[in-house]
Amino acid sequence: MEKWTVDTNHSQVQFRVKHLGIANVAGTFKTFKGEVQTENEDFNPAEISFEIEAASLDTKLEERDNFLKSPQFLDIQNFPKILFTGILKRDSGKDEIEGELTIRDTKRIVKLEAEFTGIGQGRFNDIRAGFEVTGKINRKDFGLTFNIFTEAGSLVIGEEVKLHFDIELIKQTN
Repeated sequence: MEKWTVDTNHSQVQFRVKHLGIANVAGTFKTFKGEVQTENEDFNPAEISFEIEAASLDTKLEERDNFLKSPQFLDIQNFPKILFTGILKRDSGKDEIEGELTIRDTKRIVKLEAEFTGIGQGRFNDIRAGFEVTGKINRKDFGLTFNIFTEAGSLVIGEEVKLHFDIELIKQTN
């Protein structure tokens, strides 16, 4: 079994949520780690474990970040980590990740699309592989139910969360 770790210096964990039903607000999580275990370099199948520090959320607006970290939303004091474990399957040109996502101690099965973006040698002779992962979740499925409606009747914070991860892995040598 080969073990690969996420290179956090060359990876990003991003999300987007509709604001007022008209525009996306984007954010990132700055602190995360993960590993992938697979039998070979084609990553079919591959076991994935991923951990995000909820407090590392950044939407470029401190007031909004503080609200999203508060007990009304992510409640980072009681639920400091967002966790994912799953399996990558690469079948006939379509790559899919299915696994268990845990937010606020609520676990749900999610499916994400993955695109293998390549494998190559790093400048220190290490072997690296890349994936672009996208998907959508409904925040209410994870207990993130806070709502405020505008006068026009649309949600201030959308329920659908679009996910986008650019992941670079480094093959570990024993």
